Order: sequence, then structure tokens, then C-alpha cells
Amino acid sequence: MKVSEIMSEEPVSIKEEDFITHARKLMRNHLLRSLVVVDEENRLVGMLNDQDILRVTSTRSNVTVGGYASQSPTITPDMDIMKAAKLMVESKQNRVPVVKSTTDRTVVGILSSVDILRNVEVPKNVPSTLEAIMTKKVKTCSPDDKVNTVWGHMLETDYTGIPVISKKGEPIGMITRRDIIKSGAVRIEVEDERHTKPKESPKVEKVMSTPAYTLSENDSIQSAIDVILRYDIGRVTIVNEEGRVSGIVDRQDLLEAIANAWPEKLLDDRF
Repeated sequence: MKVSEIMSEEPVSIKEEDFITHARKLMRNHLLRSLVVVDEENRLVGMLNDQDILRVTSTRSNVTVGGYASQSPTITPDMDIMKAAKLMVESKQNRVPVVKSTTDRTVVGILSSVDILRNVEVPKNVPSTLEAIMTKKVKTCSPDDKVNTVWGHMLETDYTGIPVISKKGEPIGMITRRDIIKSGAVRIEVEDERHTKPKESPKVEKVMSTPAYTLSENDSIQSAIDVILRYDIGRVTIVNEEGRVSGIVDRQDLLEAIANAWPEKLLDDRF
């Protein structure tokens, strides 16, 4: 299967000379974690992610996008999707722009990890349980924590979502970058610099997503893919036999597991 068969056309993009404040607005309005950055001819400049631009605390009108765009792997419409998946894993990107060809950098689409997970068959030689691929020693938070504190942890650790647990230690929800951006809570912290007394950051319970979607350590990779696709979520909380949080599995973990299990020789023959 080729990239052209599953990619989305006309992705949300931003010009390299546009302002960072406009990029933040686009991310909030479209609930995106990254934006395609193009020049005036719609040629690829790079990708702009939420972690980078939300570190910019200045509200100066002359802070532009160009200097914050990061490189992206070259994905073309005729590329095999498993080849694209491997490039996405190597670059640690969940969304990558698709360009017309290796020589023509005109942007023609966007490919996401969800597109691939929805359309690829899970190889039989992937690890048998989620315990083998999950992130362990996961940072958690409580409903009473302040959003600005959680956001600080996200920036420091590059987490995209943190499980919210009750006083009994049971998972009750998830707070994600998308939740925080959508709520405008980050804007209170980074854009409201004109006030001598900043607005108080809301509690996690006001922003978090519920319910808590959980799976056990012994569940399969396919089961995690099914839950993530069915509920349109970026990650699922993994619990142990006592029902306590023991890990987390996100779309990148699943994509990596599939890509690593795909035989290189078979991939070379297909591509």
C-alpha cells in the first residue's frame, strides 16, 4: 500500500513568515500538535510542534514561525507506508508532510500515525503483550493539581499525556497537550504578560478528558490499536492486576512496534 492511498490532502499549514501567535491559534482551533510550515510557493520548510512554540513566552508581534520549524523526513506519495512508518519512528514524529517528489518539495498531503495504524496489518512477530512496549514509571497527577504545573512536566519530559489518578491511586482520566491547548490554559501562562497579577491556573479536573481508557499489561498490541482508533485518543493507560497505573502506551509506541517487526528484506522488496 502506498502513502497516496491513505494520506490526507490539503493539510493545515502556516507560512514561515507568519507569527507564532497565529500558529498557536491554528493549533487551538484545529486541535493539532504540529503544523506544516511552507514558503510562498507551498514548498516544505519543516514542521512546527506545540512544544517548541509554547516555550515562547513573549507576545512580541515580530516573533515569526520560520526560526522554529524543524526538519521532517522526506515522504512521497509513491512510498510504501511501512517505509514511511520507519521514517516516522526514526524522526519521532506522529505527523509528517508528504511532498510531490524527492526533488520537488511542494506539499501535497499529510500522513499521520493514525492513518497507518488504521490501514496496516499487525505483523505476527510483534511482542505479545503491551508490557513489552509500554512506557514504565509514568508520571501521574491528581484532579487538584494545577494545569501550569502539569504543563511544566510535559515540557520537561516531552510527555503528551499524563494519567489522572484518584486519591486511591485508580486512573480516572487523562490530561493531554490537546486538552490544555483547547482550554486556553496555556495562554494564561504564556500570553498574559501584561498583567501584574497573572490569572490563576485552573485545576486539572477542569481540563482533563474522561473516562480513563485502560488496558492490562497482558493485553495485545492490536487491542491497544482498537481502543485508540475507536475513541480517537492518543494513548491508553496500562494497569496492573491491582488496577494501579503501571505504564502508558501511545500511538508512537504502537507504530514503532509494528515498524520494528516488519522484515527489512520484505520491506526492501516491496519498496
